[in-house]
Amino acid sequence: MEYWKLIILFSSCFFGGISVFLFQKENPKRIKLLLSFSGAYLFSITVLHLIPDVYKVADHYIGLFILGGFLFQIVLEQFSDGIEHGHVHRPEHNQYVFPFAIMISLCLHALLEGMPLTQGHQNELLFGIALHHIPASFALASVLLQNRVNKNMIIGMIVLFSLMTPGGYLLSAGISNGSMGNIDAYFNRIMAVVIGIFLHISTTILFESSVDHHFNKRKLVAVLAGTSIALIGFLLH
Repeated sequence: MEYWKLIILFSSCFFGGISVFLFQKENPKRIKLLLSFSGAYLFSITVLHLIPDVYKVADHYIGLFILGGFLFQIVLEQFSDGIEHGHVHRPEHNQYVFPFAIMISLCLHALLEGMPLTQGHQNELLFGIALHHIPASFALASVLLQNRVNKNMIIGMIVLFSLMTPGGYLLSAGISNGSMGNIDAYFNRIMAVVIGIFLHISTTILFESSVDHHFNKRKLVAVLAGTSIALIGFLLH
């Protein structure tokens, strides 16, 4: 078990959420640049590493699982309000409302993302997940804050959310080593579902956050930086 991976997954998400208390006002421009970088990186590793890997195995249903993951993410976002890609929506009424649907959908999403980390291109996938969880966790904390959830509860929910992807990793590792069954027969299909999720999140980040789908210079640099880092990793590998 490589515990440093669990630390990275937990800490990126946790500190991304806790950082909401360090800023008096949100800085949408910086958040959008971070989103653009993480979206480009996530899309690039999906295309360069993850998709070719799942198609190495002769499974005629892989495409269906990718499509299923893509559609599943659309369903999840009906409950999470798009927090996975950094969207923050203010409550309609100025009152305390705990967003249970958002928490449940985000935790399920994060749990699924951790499962493929025990095999394949672990490092590329690890950093892709860690990067996109930073703005997602920040957005979650912002929603909780705007819904008048108290500070201790917000910290507790951020800890819970931060534990989900490491939990998915540990669950998958337990299945892989035989202590909880055998995941090998299902790994490619699980990975295909995650690929579909990543394709939806990354393309939404790249296009939905752009006015008229045009990139300004800073966003273009962020996108090229994310793509370049993923490409360098691919070439070195």
